[in-house]
Amino acid sequence: MFLIDRLTSKMKLPTADNVLPGRPNALPTSEFHHVNGRPIAGPVPEGMEEVYLGMGCFWGVERLFWEQQGVWVTAVGYQAGTSPNPTYNEVCTGLTGHNETVRVVYDPSEFSFEKLLELFWETHDPTQGMRQGNDTGTQYRSGIYVTSDEQMQAAIQSKKNYQLALSKAGKGAVTTEILEAPEFYYAEEYHQQYLAKNPNGYCNLGGTGVACAAPNPAG
Repeated sequence: MFLIDRLTSKMKLPTADNVLPGRPNALPTSEFHHVNGRPIAGPVPEGMEEVYLGMGCFWGVERLFWEQQGVWVTAVGYQAGTSPNPTYNEVCTGLTGHNETVRVVYDPSEFSFEKLLELFWETHDPTQGMRQGNDTGTQYRSGIYVTSDEQMQAAIQSKKNYQLALSKAGKGAVTTEILEAPEFYYAEEYHQQYLAKNPNGYCNLGGTGVACAAPNPAG
């Protein structure tokens, strides 16, 4: 019974009564990207844009995006929760409210936000709520955390478009949350670029098999 209760609690965001307190100081993490050597926390060249994405386990998501032409740097961390500076083990309890997310810094002249959204929708299942495949819990929810009004508008429209495509294919409702980017807490060093350091490591990326709907400028 305890195990069932514990699994159930991980599928709900914590309340003020049970949220973990976190800590005042940031966790130690990598200074430079393991693959391209760039600083993961900046500075970045002028003209770059950034967005944060939750698509399940952040290891595979980060690799997907660092491999894209026009992506400047990536990093993994915790976002959209309550506890400041959480550890991975704390996030896994479901009692911090955080999502596992990837910071993607990109050059929009080489890698458009529309292309980024296409990859987002097609490479995970955004209909599963607080889980992604066999990974269950609030940390695996689908999310887009934007840094501009333009990104917000594009993300909302793309969600509508993809829902139309999913509905036509007999799939369920999109559960993706779209928010102005909350504070991003960098994950521990061993999580950064994990699949570059551990090429045979766990990756749970997998989409619905439904192509992303074409943009609809008319809304």
